[in-house]
Amino acid sequence: HYACDPRFRFILMPKNVGKRKAQIVAIRESSGDLVLNVDSDTTIAPDVVTKLALKMYSPAVGAAMGQLTASNRSDTWLTRLIDMEYWLACNEERAAQARFGAVMCCCGPCAMYRRSALLLLLDKYETQLFRGRPSDFGEDRHLTILMLNAGFRTEYVPEAIAATVVPNSMGAYLRQQLRWARSTFRDTLLALRLLPGLDRYLTLDVIGQNLGPLLLALSVLTGLAQLALTATVPWSTILMIASMTMVRCGVAAFRARELRFLGFSLHTLLNVALLLPLKAYALC
Repeated sequence: HYACDPRFRFILMPKNVGKRKAQIVAIRESSGDLVLNVDSDTTIAPDVVTKLALKMYSPAVGAAMGQLTASNRSDTWLTRLIDMEYWLACNEERAAQARFGAVMCCCGPCAMYRRSALLLLLDKYETQLFRGRPSDFGEDRHLTILMLNAGFRTEYVPEAIAATVVPNSMGAYLRQQLRWARSTFRDTLLALRLLPGLDRYLTLDVIGQNLGPLLLALSVLTGLAQLALTATVPWSTILMIASMTMVRCGVAAFRARELRFLGFSLHTLLNVALLLPLKAYALC
């Protein structure tokens, strides 16, 4: 359908060169003022381009992302959980960051960039090294950090809805989370240099996102130590984690006007049992 439309041009690479290099080729071949990145497993609403472009009207804005939902939400209990996780990540974390002018990661499934800003950053983006080796993960977060470092604002547009396919098996989900954790740890080091020039809230946000999992891990380890050494159940630790979980899920259910968010409490069990050890492995 689109191949016959003169407004579209397809670039076929001779081999799979990865997302980053494919992006760079397309950006250098483009000519418009704005560049929209949509992942291959993502479907955007008809008005997404318009709504993102309106947010890019100010030349101070370098990038804007839309709201992500899971297109396969009804597949399994895990996809339902991930859909809620995406809602929270977009409408709590990104929405709060955007209020202070700096979304720290414009997610790849649906993000619009100012082409003139991208051209300034492409060389750094293409040649990124980590511990002396070329980096081939965490493209979205790194490109956002480069955009902020160049002095541009990054925004979140909740009305621009994009539905993306999420992992429907635990193995695929954990592999995804491992990549994201590595990217977060690596690019947080770069983000720290930006914080003095950004709103103070963003410093609090970065500290909270990194300190929160650490404190949760310490609480779990302390509870396990109590169980092992004294043969008593660490009820205080369990009740504290449970109460914080219910407060968060209750607030989310109220804001979204959907009772299903009370079920996001299951994510705490997943977090404690699997994601915390995985994040420790990613950090190592």
